[in-house]
Amino acid sequence: MVEEPRAAIWDMDGVLVLSGDFHYEAWVETLRDYGLSMSREQFEQTFGMNNQNLLRRIYGPRLRPEQIHELADRKEARYRELIRGRMQALPGVEEWLQRLHDAGWRQAVASSAPMANVAAVINQLDCWHFFDAVLTGERLPRSKPDPAIFLQAAAAVAVPPERCVVIEDGTVGVEAACRAGMRAIAVTTTHPASEFQEADIIVERLNHLPPDSFDHLIG
Repeated sequence: MVEEPRAAIWDMDGVLVLSGDFHYEAWVETLRDYGLSMSREQFEQTFGMNNQNLLRRIYGPRLRPEQIHELADRKEARYRELIRGRMQALPGVEEWLQRLHDAGWRQAVASSAPMANVAAVINQLDCWHFFDAVLTGERLPRSKPDPAIFLQAAAAVAVPPERCVVIEDGTVGVEAACRAGMRAIAVTTTHPASEFQEADIIVERLNHLPPDSFDHLIG
């Protein structure tokens, strides 16, 4: 009897890596060239928004549309420069990627980040060989908690949603996983455990997960 395939679908920021400090550094350096500034509080309040919405929220009419696009592109290019040689996987990530790979799980990345950023991070971690698909929300009309990106990831690795486990650090990501009919592991890198009511497993770090955690969710 052939075992039905199973899949692990990974968010990136806050799950594979912590990128917030690099993003903030990139914003500060890029905005300085335009005579603008961003406080850490402003950054924390807007982290996770797409760049255009973030800039409109903080600076409003001070920036013309063409300036917004130019700033966003320059900031992302600077971010990719900053992470070169400095980005590291969060504790437990490499072990779980290898363990799931060895157990025959299919794996995908499903991130709201731009593809160029996702590719840069995976290059830094040297872990392309673990992933059967890498998807971003750049071209999707709706972002998480809409389940579209996770459903696309499941289709890309040819695994039904009910046999997929999503690993997320965001409340909207966990909600999206549940709406997709998938199981969810929440990592509390960016949100407290109390905010993850829908998650099947809540853990502070992936290296705290018992070895049978994924098998327990999908036998």
